[in-house]
Amino acid sequence: MSKKKVHHEEHVDETWLIPYADMLTLLLALFIVMFAMSQLDNAKFQKVSEQFNIIFSGGSGVLEKEGTSLIPMEDLPSLNKQEDDIMEQIKEDIEKEIKGNGYSDKVSVTLNDEGLGISIQDVVLFNSGKADVLPGVHAMLLHVSDIVKGLDNDIKVVGHTDDIPINTPQFRSNWDLSAIRAINVMNFFIDNGGLNPERFSIQGFGQYSPKYDNSTVEGKAKNRRVEIVVIRKYPLEQDEK
Repeated sequence: MSKKKVHHEEHVDETWLIPYADMLTLLLALFIVMFAMSQLDNAKFQKVSEQFNIIFSGGSGVLEKEGTSLIPMEDLPSLNKQEDDIMEQIKEDIEKEIKGNGYSDKVSVTLNDEGLGISIQDVVLFNSGKADVLPGVHAMLLHVSDIVKGLDNDIKVVGHTDDIPINTPQFRSNWDLSAIRAINVMNFFIDNGGLNPERFSIQGFGQYSPKYDNSTVEGKAKNRRVEIVVIRKYPLEQDEK
């Protein structure tokens, strides 16, 4: 009798299915997380976005200027309060200096969400239609320099004019005049006050950002101004405003 051949069925190695199943599970988990994130309501997303903007915005002060470590979020309210207290003290000091020099009706100091602002009417700083800083105001500007020298906040100098057109060999427009005036005040702080130029920026708005009514002589006089803004490093929380 012929012998029957016995065929042994070979089993395919299926151990590869285990890591494959694990990978599918991870992908499923990833899609679930992505879907959940897509359902995050706009208010929460905005809040998270604001917090990350505060942490990672360059030059905002949340990154330490002389280091690379991030300030913990839980420390921000305390830093906000400390900075606000310091600016309030500086405001009171400058107001005393203004009063002592008889400039109370020409110079004002405010503290708001952006920072500490010093608004100086042009009659204190310049001759009419000119941009050279007058010697009579040097002492007050030096006092301001001494006060803010101990801070590392950025400083913005902004020039404004009234709406009377100007067209001279030196200034083609109010934009030119407002910008050069802002630059000259900035240069005074750097050259005479010893402040770091890296802290500064300038803006010139000409007549296009009036705070007062240009139809009156008094309004025009108040609109011709230079604003010096010591910018907050730590923005105030909403409930502090």
